[in-house]
Amino acid sequence: MRLTKLGHACVRLEHDGTTLVLDPGGFSEEDAAEGADAVLVTHEHLDHLDADRLRRTDAPVVTIEAVAARLRESAPDVAERLRVVSPGEQLTLGAVGVRVVGEEHAVIHPELPLPDNSGYLLDVGGTTVLHPGDALTIVEGVDLLLLPVSAPWLKVSECVDYARAVGAPRNVAVHDAVYSEAGLGIVGGHLERFLAPQEQDYVRLEPGADLASPPV
Repeated sequence: MRLTKLGHACVRLEHDGTTLVLDPGGFSEEDAAEGADAVLVTHEHLDHLDADRLRRTDAPVVTIEAVAARLRESAPDVAERLRVVSPGEQLTLGAVGVRVVGEEHAVIHPELPLPDNSGYLLDVGGTTVLHPGDALTIVEGVDLLLLPVSAPWLKVSECVDYARAVGAPRNVAVHDAVYSEAGLGIVGGHLERFLAPQEQDYVRLEPGADLASPPV
């Protein structure tokens, strides 16, 4: 398995001839979706969903109905390639198995509407990788958690507790474009301090960087 960080919440996973791209939004590289066999989108916020980036590929776009409705209205050319999925659904994309997990975005403020959000649990050659989108969905048996570390809906104690609750041996930072380097350093220090006693690793990759080695 090869995992590449593509900015903010976007990652590319490559395994056995299959390339998946997750959440190529407005804060990720413009060419993030190029070369994908399928693109998965967790929810409709602009930092996870960008029609112009989806136009950089002809691959099917796997997503939930709320996102599909937005694309049918604003980008009908992209909507022609939609595959709409529901929470709990399982599917196979090339060499990768996918389970749709979670239903709602985390609360930003009680007075704001709560969007739909579904993450994806990927089986990549026997290694399970969880991208929760903008939610703290707890899933058992995760080998590698793509861990949101900075957001208007998240504080550092929640980030730490979420990583510990999932219990993945490896945790890779995502959703990290809205903090300064100083802020990310503070968050990273807390994560390393609190996850180490549970024998959990934490790493933050720069955009374009690959994970150094596959999870065990």
